[in-house]
Amino acid sequence: MNSDQEKQALRQAMRTRRASNPASPKAQAELIGSLASIVLCNPHMKKIGCVWPLPGEADLRPLCALLAEAGRTVLLPETTPKGQPLIFRHWRPEGTMLKGRYGTMHPDGEVDRPDTLLVPLLAFDRSGNRLGYGGGYYDRTLAELRCRSIGFAFAWQEVAQVPLGAYDQPLDWIVTEKEILAGQAGKGGAE
Repeated sequence: MNSDQEKQALRQAMRTRRASNPASPKAQAELIGSLASIVLCNPHMKKIGCVWPLPGEADLRPLCALLAEAGRTVLLPETTPKGQPLIFRHWRPEGTMLKGRYGTMHPDGEVDRPDTLLVPLLAFDRSGNRLGYGGGYYDRTLAELRCRSIGFAFAWQEVAQVPLGAYDQPLDWIVTEKEILAGQAGKGGAE
């Protein structure tokens, strides 16, 4: 089995696992608390690329509101045509959200560039590797932006090893409701 086939098999297994592991309110709150502590304790993290949730994903909307209230710039991705990196738009609690591609939502705000990107995933390993949904959007975006990256997931999404492809980008940190892991890129420490 090649890397692409391994990824497809793992994606299918993780989607099935996600369907039987809905996030508890406690796990959701602990994940949000850990993400908030990283961002708010790091003065270099000023423009945060967050994510509006898809079904089954961790819901970062409370974090978006908390960061905006703390004076951080919250940016949400607009899903671009296939093969292009994401673009990020300013989000404000009172702002208008627009329907995007693949069931996504993005704000009707000006375009900006995050200095820190919160990255959704289906699976992760302890080396900071992530398995995404298969479109390559976040790998292209991370390669272009070269910004700090924080993967967010629930602990049950950990696997022994994520199969890697040539364009896969490691994460600086992975945050779950139980722990904060330094990935390959994050082993040098936070700025």
